[in-house]
Amino acid sequence: RKRENGVCCLDVKRPELPHALTTTSVSLDRTSPSLYLCRSLSAPQIVKVWSEDGAGKVLEILAEMTARDVCQLLVYKSHCLDDNCWTLVEHYPLLGLERCVEDHELVVQVQLSMGSEGKFLFRKNFAKYEFFRNPLNFFPEQMVAWCQESNGSIPPSQLLQNFLDSSSCPEIQGHLYLRETGRRSWKKLYMFLRRSGLYYSTKGTSKEPRHLQLLADLEDNNMFTAVTARKAHNAPTDYQFSIKPSKARSECKELKMLCAEDEQSRTCWTTAFRLLKHGISLYHNYTGPQSKKPPLSSHPPQRSVSENSLVAMDFSGRTGRVIDNPAEAQSAAMEEGQSWRKRSQRLNVLGSPGPLHTPSLSAVIHRTQLWFHGRIVREEAQRMMVQQGQVDGLFLLRDSQSNPKAFVLTLCHHQKTKHFQILPYEEEGQVFFSLDDGATKFTDLIHLVDFYELNRGVLPCRLKHPCTAVAL
Repeated sequence: RKRENGVCCLDVKRPELPHALTTTSVSLDRTSPSLYLCRSLSAPQIVKVWSEDGAGKVLEILAEMTARDVCQLLVYKSHCLDDNCWTLVEHYPLLGLERCVEDHELVVQVQLSMGSEGKFLFRKNFAKYEFFRNPLNFFPEQMVAWCQESNGSIPPSQLLQNFLDSSSCPEIQGHLYLRETGRRSWKKLYMFLRRSGLYYSTKGTSKEPRHLQLLADLEDNNMFTAVTARKAHNAPTDYQFSIKPSKARSECKELKMLCAEDEQSRTCWTTAFRLLKHGISLYHNYTGPQSKKPPLSSHPPQRSVSENSLVAMDFSGRTGRVIDNPAEAQSAAMEEGQSWRKRSQRLNVLGSPGPLHTPSLSAVIHRTQLWFHGRIVREEAQRMMVQQGQVDGLFLLRDSQSNPKAFVLTLCHHQKTKHFQILPYEEEGQVFFSLDDGATKFTDLIHLVDFYELNRGVLPCRLKHPCTAVAL
């Protein structure tokens, strides 16, 4: 028993199995090593999961628990909102590779295949099932073979059905860079992704069987995204990914390092690989949590007993009285709200050396929000966006590096990250914040975010998904 990074860990030593273990059948002999292996897998297993801030949590799970089960357990322990976007990430720090573990995969089996080089991360990924909602954004027509043959006339529903239906033969095609084995050089090849595997053509863009060479099959491999810098592998672009064998001890020479021209192409290859490998299981993962949600009622929510017992009162005279007239009660409430705002504005200005330096609540209240990340740099904000899926509407707010009084809104749109500066404006002794040069002003950043969650305004899309980092 030892303590590491504030986390209590248990070192459990398992007895080594005899080298003669070559069969998976269970014998009736109680001394059979195969029977011992089955018993050890059915017993609770220890799994350690890491969060974005480097903290870890040790869990004791059953062998039949899936990645979805473990995510729900972590959501419960961390007091987070379960919105079907949380995911376990299989991460290899030394190789700079990671992939999202599918919700139906057994965590214990994935851990056995990882070995000592990998570890689990817990984070959000809003793009995990986004291709079911917007398939055309993930599969460009020029990369899908049957879209070219039909001149792009296939509807989005049929596009996904061809991937999910095992009897159909979908095909993704396009140029990719392949890193040559044992060298740092890359070669540009025309490749095809089918149910039988990933192929490259030895003669231009020819699809004839005699010109196709199998690079990797789908059954015994997984596709990972490269998160290391471009210089680490001398890659021609920043959009790297890799095909790694799913067995426990895979050597580096077995890795197939690939590189796409842009982010959309890389997303298309990785998404198609997932669909062709897991098929209808991905659709069940997507629809399962949604079917468990209670149906929305058409009736408005009932007021609580305490709310129904409240009445409007008038204390302007010597004695209080109950306001029976609803119109008079509403007018009194509006008048009270306006007077409260005037008092708060007056308190914010009194005693301050200057309006822009007012230590008011509106200047710091945004720091309590999960979408605010303080003094992170632009590169860190972009990295977080990539890790959490780069879907339309993914956003965060941070302090500006160039202007200490301003803030920056980082927003994803069409798989690209954009940055918008939020500037302070002074008006009648009060500070406001604006994205559009003062045309639309807000008293604090929370009001600004609330507004752009409902209205696009000057932004390319509405704010939909706050980019958050959970602490385990």
